[in-house]
Amino acid sequence: MTTAQSGVHASGAPGTAASQRAAAIAAIPSYQLINTFLNNSLYARRKFEPTACDFGFGNPHQMPQDEYVTALRDVLTPRNNEWFAYKTNLPEAQDAAAASLQRLLDVPFEPEHIYLSTGGFTAIALALKAVTDPGDEVIYSLPPWFCYEPILVESGLTPVKVRINPETFDLDLDAIAGAITPRTHVVIINSPNNPTGRIYPPELLARLAALLEEASARNGRRIYLVSDEAYNRIVYDGLRFHSPVEFYPFTLLAYSYGKTHLAPGERIGYLALPPTMPDRDQLQAVIQALQLATGWVYPNATLQYALPQLETFSIDVGRLQRKRDVMVDALAGMGYKAKRSEGSFYLYMESPVPYDMAFTERLAAKDVFVFPGVMFETPGFFRISLTANEDMIERSLPIFRTAIEEAESSG
Repeated sequence: MTTAQSGVHASGAPGTAASQRAAAIAAIPSYQLINTFLNNSLYARRKFEPTACDFGFGNPHQMPQDEYVTALRDVLTPRNNEWFAYKTNLPEAQDAAAASLQRLLDVPFEPEHIYLSTGGFTAIALALKAVTDPGDEVIYSLPPWFCYEPILVESGLTPVKVRINPETFDLDLDAIAGAITPRTHVVIINSPNNPTGRIYPPELLARLAALLEEASARNGRRIYLVSDEAYNRIVYDGLRFHSPVEFYPFTLLAYSYGKTHLAPGERIGYLALPPTMPDRDQLQAVIQALQLATGWVYPNATLQYALPQLETFSIDVGRLQRKRDVMVDALAGMGYKAKRSEGSFYLYMESPVPYDMAFTERLAAKDVFVFPGVMFETPGFFRISLTANEDMIERSLPIFRTAIEEAESSG
């Protein structure tokens, strides 16, 4: 046995190459499932085959919009010798983002409190690091976006998980209230929600705000709310999106342009603090320090230059809605319990059999790829991404029909 295999360093001291924190991230079940699906699964091996119907990740399955390509191409030609130099938060990009938020939410965001990031992922991490210390508890609801727990564990935080209302897909405020302790410092919510597609109504957000205000006063410690709004422009049926910033001043808003333009590989987003947040000037210095200390997590210069143009258009949300309707109507007609999503890229469906992994594997064997509910810590469901193209949808429907018929016949 070698020294490395025995777990003893060359110096003779016992140990391993990985830190305990890094090892804890790698051991998270949801992370392991994501890693498996990405790198070592039938999905990973066959998703690029012409027969594949890919309803997995929210990736594009058609060519990008001409407007998007033009916006990026227009900023590739340098205007001066520092065009590709280090960039922090470009004022022109901050101005465009703040103006867009003002139009969407009717809240007067200020450009200096827009902190540009490499996507919404980093914006969430910045928000958490800005207001928490290791050991703090962070509450979020199941089913979640499957990267919350890795982000929290990396920051030394303790995830506290509560379930949503399974009938309405709404937040369970009683469960959130019951999970709050003196160590609670953040609650994360995500609307429009991934994976359920639920948009939380204003009356629910107002009740959540009152709950957090009361709990903060009771514990003598402010509870912040991190609002993951990656899909706040992906809204169906003429509904109006409401943000927690309209109801709770201590909200940090995380946004990603990767959803608005269905270009998740082009990493740009932001963390925004509303003008109602009393301590936003103090947080400004902290967040700016974190943007550097966490690895210069500002977006690339070209993406920042393009941002004012990117704010003028989005993907075709009507097309997504039409795909949603085709899928929901067809699957409901086959006997699936299909809830019509209100926003986001996704449908969250009950599995016809309790063991959702077995059902999704049955679909995968016929080149229809969906994600099982266990990936979202809610067994008995599966997620469909509406970013699949129309041809994939058409080819998948007979396979969905066969799968549910086989499930019913097997009892």
